[in-house]
Amino acid sequence: MNMHDFVYRNGEMVCEKVSLTRVAQEAGTPCYVYSFKTLVEHLQKLQRALRELDPLICFSMKSNSNLTLCKALVDCGAGLDIVSGGELYRALKIGTDPQKIVFAGVGKSDEEIKEALHRRILFFNVESIPELERINQIAAQERRRPNIALRVNPNVESSTHHYIKTGVGTSKFGLDFETAVKLFKEKRKYPSVRLVGIHVHIGSQITESRPFVQALRKTVDLIEELKRHGHWIGWLNIGGGLGIIYQRETPLTPRQFADAVVPILKGKGLRIILEPGRFISGNAGILLTRVQYIKETPAKQFVIVDASMGDLIRPSLYGAYHKIVPVIKRATDPSTALRAGDRRRTTAVDVVGPICESGDFLGKDRELPGLQQGDLLAVMSAGAYGFTMASNYNSRPRPAEVMVKGNRFAVIRQRETYADLIRGENIPPFIAR
Repeated sequence: MNMHDFVYRNGEMVCEKVSLTRVAQEAGTPCYVYSFKTLVEHLQKLQRALRELDPLICFSMKSNSNLTLCKALVDCGAGLDIVSGGELYRALKIGTDPQKIVFAGVGKSDEEIKEALHRRILFFNVESIPELERINQIAAQERRRPNIALRVNPNVESSTHHYIKTGVGTSKFGLDFETAVKLFKEKRKYPSVRLVGIHVHIGSQITESRPFVQALRKTVDLIEELKRHGHWIGWLNIGGGLGIIYQRETPLTPRQFADAVVPILKGKGLRIILEPGRFISGNAGILLTRVQYIKETPAKQFVIVDASMGDLIRPSLYGAYHKIVPVIKRATDPSTALRAGDRRRTTAVDVVGPICESGDFLGKDRELPGLQQGDLLAVMSAGAYGFTMASNYNSRPRPAEVMVKGNRFAVIRQRETYADLIRGENIPPFIAR
């Protein structure tokens, strides 16, 4: 998916119709900036491509859980995929229909299970036998009978970073097929739950159809085997994992994804759930940051900015690539320099943050024009797994978040203050003097 709502106009990058320079002036830096139009269009393209299946598309909140962003999607018909009690709280806060909420994750606590039961969410995606036993026990105590989808692990390899592969046999996620069959055969041992669904999710940032096709064929075969043995299964949650363009990837379009999976799923008598996250929010957001210093050493030039690994950890954690571009194009812009045949106008630099770690970088060896202190940079494709993974390391307040719609924008999360950093802390009497 492209970032057609972050473009240059008269040499300056805008989000939709709003100048990023203006956003930086009014909201400060670093800050995340999201395009409402890009966000909603990504959801709608999936809805149109998959309309033959009439799926419930549950946006994966772990990719971006900002209330405004999630509400925009829910208002367009999306449900929400949650992995914690905090995400359930957020989902309910914006008025999400509980029957459009599915709860995944390997380590659900008793309190999280109870709250989800009381709210009557659509499904628990169950990852292990002990988890099934616990939900059954708590459901009996609470006099509820929730829907359960067993998450199966199809043992399918995908070409993505090993941290975000979840469909291989060595992953902590899901159950092997034999165990899933065994649980269906023994479902009378779990009378306080309805075992009526299968869930499969093979990883994140997958850019080819083959892994999806392999996993779904295996999973549909499993469902048909279970049905032959008299087990009714009405739901199949096919997970998410669709990739986006960060650098030179060629991810599947919604139409290509639909062409690959619809023939496998159509006519199977199953209600389909889909859980995209990055695909919807990834290219709908950027991280806006300001140059603090230009540091020259005999070996390297460093561009030190006010954003850090505490704001966007993906480059440090995964070695992930995010394109970095100046907000204001000058005559020394790389494309201008190349047209002029003068490569000396660009410099290979490391874009680094202020945190006291060598791993605090946003990009290495990037060809950027001659930057100056105070220049603004846009770190692209930062709408997923950006703010949601942010931290207060080095006691740095987390950044603001901004939503743009047309020619309007608003701060949708205030920048944290120093007071926010110590909220909840106290010095006990036996320490205080």
